[in-house]
Amino acid sequence: MKPHEMRELTLDELQHHVDNLVEELVNLKIKLSVKQLDNPVRVRAVRKEIARGKTILRDKRMGARPGEVDAPKSAPTAKG
Repeated sequence: MKPHEMRELTLDELQHHVDNLVEELVNLKIKLSVKQLDNPVRVRAVRKEIARGKTILRDKRMGARPGEVDAPKSAPTAKG
């Protein structure tokens, strides 16, 4: 699922999606350990999608809007 598709989901739907991905990751790791996994690259992809989903969940809970970026804080200047 693409990030923009994740942002369109509600909090409950997104949490459910992340939970499903975590469950899938556990199953993939089990298959990997017993050498029954056809595509080991899928483990990395699922980990990244979980991280992306959790990031979007956090942003939504904090009230951030899509594309919103915090303004950089200016560094203090030395006087003297």
